[in-house]
Amino acid sequence: MSRPFLRWLALTAAILATGVTAGAARAAGSLAYDLKPTPIAPDTYVFEGSTKHFTRTNGGNILNSGFIVTADGVIVIQTGPSRRYGEEMRAAIRKVTDKPVRKVFISNLHPDYWLGSQAFADVPLAALPGTIAGIQEEGSGIAENMYRLVGDWMRGTEVTVPTEPVYGSTVKFGEHRLRLIPLSGHTAADLMILDESTGVLFAGGVVFCDRTPTTPHASVADWLKELDAVDALDIRLLVPNHGHIRPDKACVAQTRDWLTWLDGTLRHAADSGLDMAEALDLPIPERFQMLDVLREEYRRSVAHLWPKIEQSSLPRVN
Repeated sequence: MSRPFLRWLALTAAILATGVTAGAARAAGSLAYDLKPTPIAPDTYVFEGSTKHFTRTNGGNILNSGFIVTADGVIVIQTGPSRRYGEEMRAAIRKVTDKPVRKVFISNLHPDYWLGSQAFADVPLAALPGTIAGIQEEGSGIAENMYRLVGDWMRGTEVTVPTEPVYGSTVKFGEHRLRLIPLSGHTAADLMILDESTGVLFAGGVVFCDRTPTTPHASVADWLKELDAVDALDIRLLVPNHGHIRPDKACVAQTRDWLTWLDGTLRHAADSGLDMAEALDLPIPERFQMLDVLREEYRRSVAHLWPKIEQSSLPRVN
């Protein structure tokens, strides 16, 4: 498992440790995500998650998963953080339509995108080859750390690896044409899905909206190129996996602004001779104060990004 991601989960666990007692007191039988699908476009629904961290109160439900009802069946996008989530998601879909689930798409290897996949093990689970490889390599460690973070919400959850590699293409399900857009930057393999029939973009982790971006697998330079790719698309509605759904691209600019400031600030700090402890306490500009979990996620990003930035600032000795 990658060290940056382990550090991210460990930091999360440390920050959330003060809230574990109350969450742990809830009986396992009372745990429920109470998933309610919100219609956002014709045939298109989203389960809106929290903009907070993984906790034993929210069960790790911090993403916007979704589904599209087509004449050929239901297309699911992300399966959530646990088997329980996936099962509740599938039950909620059945209340909307009796059509079978045709396919599931997973956008990257972060835990809240795919740990609910057991509930969909009877249908093709599709992801980019890099995501499949990442889950094969890191999945067990990711699941183990999620058990530590959210406890009984994870009961019965096992690693279910996507079975179908997908690439850049346009696929048709009923009247819906889905453009599969492979990118890298937020992670080594990021899948965006644009429904050309409705103009809805499921942006995965490429765009965050009013929530501070996470960086455990990130290359900031490549991530900024991903945002350029989003800007080039003709869309009507943007669904970020984390944060608020917007009818415009304002959060593309918001994500770019944060990443540009973060990278520039850390590079300037390293060039100025600051150490990591000093970088952790640098001030954050007022314009970012509306982002949720701001200081916590900034500190995690310092832990993820600082070693390489500091190394690059050191003089080369041949």
